[in-house]
Amino acid sequence: MLRSKYWFKGLFGLVSVMLSAVSLAQPATSAANYPDKPVRLIVTVPPGGAADFVARTLSERFGKELGTSVLVENKAGANGTIASALVARAAPDGYTLLQAGISTHGIGPYFYENLPYAPFKDLVSVAAIAEFPIILAVNAQLPVQSVKELIALAQGKQLSFASAGTGSAPHLSGELFKTETKVNMVHVPYKGSAPAVVDVASGQVDLMFDGIPSLLPHIKSGKLRPIAAVSVKRNSQLPELPTFTELGYPSMVASVWYGLMTPAGTPQAIIDKVNAAMNKTLAVPELQKKLEDGGAIVMPGTPKDFEAFYLKDYARWGDVIKKAGISTKQ
Repeated sequence: MLRSKYWFKGLFGLVSVMLSAVSLAQPATSAANYPDKPVRLIVTVPPGGAADFVARTLSERFGKELGTSVLVENKAGANGTIASALVARAAPDGYTLLQAGISTHGIGPYFYENLPYAPFKDLVSVAAIAEFPIILAVNAQLPVQSVKELIALAQGKQLSFASAGTGSAPHLSGELFKTETKVNMVHVPYKGSAPAVVDVASGQVDLMFDGIPSLLPHIKSGKLRPIAAVSVKRNSQLPELPTFTELGYPSMVASVWYGLMTPAGTPQAIIDKVNAAMNKTLAVPELQKKLEDGGAIVMPGTPKDFEAFYLKDYARWGDVIKKAGISTKQ
């Protein structure tokens, strides 16, 4: 009886070891078979706009490179918080991806307390996608042709600047401009870029900072005048436009950017496979041109490259918010 007892214990121990081995091998097996069903790409905004444009421009070819269908799903609300929470709670298996951006991992975390997830722990980087440099444009009737003339005018007259909303990249770009040039301007927040651009174009507000997709039609119509690009390099859509860096303001760099993230715990082999598929997608010439025609600049690289990029951006905007004394209470 005693011998039988020890035999049972030995068998139970062996089975436990075997089950543990199977459990440990499971991620590798899943990674080897990935993907064997469609992948969901969660976008933080409604259909239309830059984020949705990027996702839908790339999704078909991205799916082809990945070896499955990529289904774009729009989960708008709370500056990306709803979409981010959905992905953070998803299974870490590579089948639910977040198209993260400056709203979720650059500026947003400063303005939303008590989030139902930890932005920098529950979500991990997969691949950068693209960025849209921000442009400073003024109403065409404003008597300025350059940054120097704008600063001079602002020193003698109270100017106003519109933005897509408090805490948005265009808003903080305006605050950064005020800090760097020591001028004072009144911020006029709107619910999105569209109404803000309309009021600047009509002269209700003097100027604004925003991405090229929103500004370019009004620049072409002659209602807005571009003054400078808030970037290091000139933009292909407005190659004659100088950058703030060229004009002696190297800290005046801002963009609206997008990249892929996945739930923490996703096997590295899956992350690497998705990263490789996105980089191959971004290397397709016709897709590059389509993005560039929309004002974007592609950002191929490794998961670590993307992580370093957004952590640096997050820290930089924290400094801007602090220096400008902006309230982050929402």
